[in-house]
Amino acid sequence: MSEVYRVGLARELLGMLRPAGELEPAELGLDLLEGHDGLEVAYLDNAANELSADDIAGYEAVLALANVSAMPTETIVGAERLLHVARFGVGYDNVDVEACTRTGVAVTIAPDGVRRAMAGGALTFILALSRNVATMERLAREGRWAERFANRGLGLTGRTLGVVGLGNIGRDLLVLAAPFEMRHLAYDPYAQADVAVASKADLVGLEELLAESDFVVIACQLTDETHHLIDAARLAAMKPSAYLINVARGPIVDQRALVEALRERQIAGAGLDVFEKEPLDPDDPILALDNVIATPHAIGTTDESLREIGRSACRSVIDIACGRIPPHVVNRDVLDAPRFRERLAARARAAG
Repeated sequence: MSEVYRVGLARELLGMLRPAGELEPAELGLDLLEGHDGLEVAYLDNAANELSADDIAGYEAVLALANVSAMPTETIVGAERLLHVARFGVGYDNVDVEACTRTGVAVTIAPDGVRRAMAGGALTFILALSRNVATMERLAREGRWAERFANRGLGLTGRTLGVVGLGNIGRDLLVLAAPFEMRHLAYDPYAQADVAVASKADLVGLEELLAESDFVVIACQLTDETHHLIDAARLAAMKPSAYLINVARGPIVDQRALVEALRERQIAGAGLDVFEKEPLDPDDPILALDNVIATPHAIGTTDESLREIGRSACRSVIDIACGRIPPHVVNRDVLDAPRFRERLAARARAAG
């Protein structure tokens, strides 16, 4: 094995840096890779949102944005030198993780910079929806001041916040929301009771959460189990005065059913950072609704989050290049795979 460890940065990262000249590598945390002994870093030539085996041929590691640069089975199997897929973010639903495990490839995510940023994004939606910000902003711009008291906001004290998914983001949202003195409910079939207690949330079933919450925040992973978890029947189970917020992945919510529920005022409104199909079509009916606040999968994008996400992803690349097991490995079974263990040991020897 060559001592040089080749790292491919997906094209979308270059796009974040270059076209408008807005960002420098340090602002994405990518400067950690610069000048590091034994690393050779280059941007991939891919033009599509799906990486092929040819795109990543010759690279031991690939660092790519979480919600693009899909890596299907044939890509993983065909990339003979690949040892590590580092996601810039926490999403990995478009990577064949099972194929990675079979072929001895570690998949890592970067939750360090995502947790607070996305929890803050969810809280932003809660505040904006409860204070009717979108309508108030229109009234001010259109000189309709006489209507302001007819569009008053909703106080949060004593209301119920329901979080679907009690992971890093869900737990941090409850920390941020604590000063508003809301009742906290959580649904997560994999969460331990002590985690819910520590988060000061009541762990309940999904139906109970939907029926009792004034704000329902989707903060779980997209899996086969959670695809269309929030469908027409579950939307109908929500209060007519309730709001749905999705900062996770679009397909967790049946978007057609959501449009209908919002149009018919079955629920009061929604704050959406993610959609079933992205980018969202400008003619999508959800954008015609006045009870929706929509953002382009970027509600958690801040200078702080980008920098910390990048640093976390880069640290994982450096760890494996030096023969160390990084934190935040998604497919933990790969750590016992003979091919991965042998190659990791070889990297440790190469690093001295």
